[in-house]
Amino acid sequence: MTVAGGRAACPTPFRCGAGTRYGPRRWVEVPRPAMPSGGGKEPKTMPVPVPRPRAIPAVESGQAQAASTGGRTPAEHSEARAAHTRDAAENTTNTIDSADTGKPRNAETARNTAENSTPTNLTLLLIEDDPAGPPIVPDLLDQAGKPIRVRTARNLTEAERLLTDDVHCILLDLALPAPGRAGDGDDDELAVLRHVLELAPRHAVLALTASNDAERGAEAVRVGAQDYLFRDELDGRLLSRAIRYAVERKRSESAERRLAEGRLRAQENRRLERGLLPTPLLEGSPLRFAARYRPGRSRALLGGDFYDVVRTPDGTVHAMIGDVCGHGPDEAALGVELRIAWRALTLAGLCGDELLGTLQEVLEHERSDDEIFATLCAVDIAPDGRRAGLCLAGHPAPLIAAPGRPARLLPYDNNGPALGLLPGARWPRMQVELGAEWTLMLYTDGLIEGRVGAGRERLGQEGMVEMVRRQLAQGLRGEELLQAAVNEVRDLNGGELTDDVAVLLLDRVP
Repeated sequence: MTVAGGRAACPTPFRCGAGTRYGPRRWVEVPRPAMPSGGGKEPKTMPVPVPRPRAIPAVESGQAQAASTGGRTPAEHSEARAAHTRDAAENTTNTIDSADTGKPRNAETARNTAENSTPTNLTLLLIEDDPAGPPIVPDLLDQAGKPIRVRTARNLTEAERLLTDDVHCILLDLALPAPGRAGDGDDDELAVLRHVLELAPRHAVLALTASNDAERGAEAVRVGAQDYLFRDELDGRLLSRAIRYAVERKRSESAERRLAEGRLRAQENRRLERGLLPTPLLEGSPLRFAARYRPGRSRALLGGDFYDVVRTPDGTVHAMIGDVCGHGPDEAALGVELRIAWRALTLAGLCGDELLGTLQEVLEHERSDDEIFATLCAVDIAPDGRRAGLCLAGHPAPLIAAPGRPARLLPYDNNGPALGLLPGARWPRMQVELGAEWTLMLYTDGLIEGRVGAGRERLGQEGMVEMVRRQLAQGLRGEELLQAAVNEVRDLNGGELTDDVAVLLLDRVP
């Protein structure tokens, strides 16, 4: 039965409230809940929609070809469907990775993972300008027997569009003209290869040339290709092996390059850190100097501790040691800035409270966080070497030892606050008598905060004084004394110390 317009009429009229309805969905009947008591109505049934299962097209189930592919051939349609499947699989993998790690994988991590792992499904990009000719690439299988996917580009512009991250190797016909070079008489026969290497620096490249042009193929390898093949001698087994070899060689070269770059950066960092360590300026002074520095960061040369010693033109020897709270590279950089500022201010003639006040201003401007502070101990020794001025900014007091007198700590009653804690703070300078012969040791808290044994007991200042007394009694002086002190503290701690350690020693022998 038909109605006006040629549409088919329903075989039965649409009945309101009927048990079955016609339309795009199937309907079933379920009992309507009963009304509350006193409603006065009987339970009724109402239709509930149930989605109709979608019919699978024959082209998707593989039982028939698609009726229309948008102007593409069946092979192209299959390739597009395969690419869509690969994209979906890759998106699923990325989603799983993000769920496992709690954060999305960035492009750099994904690229490094792809470079460092052996690919399971290889993809080859063929760049040649004669697609109508006989096929250059035969059927290819990877090491697991799976087919190698092949994409074909007729020029470099099309190759750039097809060059995605899932391409593992490029097979380049060296007879292909480079962009903008066709017929211009350029003598560079490998211009197209150089362009591809710039376009795809992370991909393996195989050069394809004629069998009578082996010299050109060897030159292509010297320029940057992983290998070269003769166009008229290709077979599936040879090409499959060459692709696998090129991919592995490129991966090995990339890993070796990253390793070399990492070693170079490490060497540069070590040289930089060594350059940031101070060079004492004690020319003309009778005092002997020794120092030990051990950063708490693993494989670092510089930590948050800093020290310096300079002699001013009037003969006064100024020594300083300090400690920035924290152990990271930012704290190490701040320590270097404070040391350089202290040396400049000292050579400019500042001393005591005036110097520390200016140094606090430098700290407040250079620190990355308002909670960062630094402790500091500054000593200025008179030209005759018998007296010294002492300023403490939240730092442990120095240790002094002299013949006939046991090692002891210098007075620290007037210890001022650490730099960066109190704006407008003052740091009084104390006068200390040293004597004719003495040993003065300045240190950071890393030397006294190490543990003693497996318990929670710390070495402390008293334990350090007793240790130095014993070592002095053994006749240790200078470098030997510092080395023995640091080694014993490390042994008492049961291993490497977690905090930075800096120790500075000045000896006066008449």
